[in-house]
Amino acid sequence: MSDLPAATQRSRVRVPLRFGDGYRTDAELVTFHGLTDGQEHLAVVLGDPAPGSVPLVRLHSECLTGDVFGSARCDCGPQLREAVERIAERGGVLLYLRQEGRGIGLYNKLDAYALQDQGLDTYAANTALGLPEDARDYTAAAQMLTALGLDEIDLLSNNPDKAGQLRDLGIQVHDRVPTGVFTTAHNVRYLRAKVLQTQHTLPLGELTELGVG
Repeated sequence: MSDLPAATQRSRVRVPLRFGDGYRTDAELVTFHGLTDGQEHLAVVLGDPAPGSVPLVRLHSECLTGDVFGSARCDCGPQLREAVERIAERGGVLLYLRQEGRGIGLYNKLDAYALQDQGLDTYAANTALGLPEDARDYTAAAQMLTALGLDEIDLLSNNPDKAGQLRDLGIQVHDRVPTGVFTTAHNVRYLRAKVLQTQHTLPLGELTELGVG
């Protein structure tokens, strides 16, 4: 393991989850002491891994507009819904990380949306505001996994940076499992920018066919 500051579990509570499409499952929510960034990140423990199996883990960055209000400008809400079911079926953990707007915060994210409406892509809009394209750091996520006793995982993600950061922090990412592709008329340019700018594993040809040159 790397020289990762230790975090400890603070509390665990069982919560029944209910989604708008009728899907239901039970989860155990875990809070932590000692996370390096001081944020109230949450682990959502789902399902029961088979003995000897590698747990499935997703690092999901908070998205108020997508997760709560169902915004079609991103794919965050559908990814969250998909991740909960896939992890519950196999057994593992969803880390809900308080990293709104790839770490720039809610207000800055909405300012970036306004620039996107003027033609900039999601990364160029952040840069135009003098902000990082992606400000997320996954040290706290690695602390959470370690506190849960997980040092080897399969990562449910299209983002190679998440796997790379976790490996650098001492977490063995056995496999990176792609999520589904959730396209709308409003988020195709956003998804295509992810592929071109940060090498997300999404089908570029399919996104091009949907009308983004």
